[in-house]
Amino acid sequence: MRLSASALVLVLALVAGLFLATPGSAQDVPEPELLAIGEMAPDFALTGATRYGILQDPVRLSDFRGEVVVLAFFFRVRTRG
Repeated sequence: MRLSASALVLVLALVAGLFLATPGSAQDVPEPELLAIGEMAPDFALTGATRYGILQDPVRLSDFRGEVVVLAFFFRVRTRG
């Protein structure tokens, strides 16, 4: 069985990807520590936005201490048309 040039390139790329994607070759990134149930989450700040625009001051998690917080992340793609 003889592979075409494009099929050979594809196979070589897949094999190279397997070797490059092994955990041993990746940078040693420490695992994030999981929070226990009931443990306080670390404070962080994000740019706040409403349907009217972006807020001037960042929104901090610590501003809502003692309240239930639900985070919703949205991605908006701007395309022509």
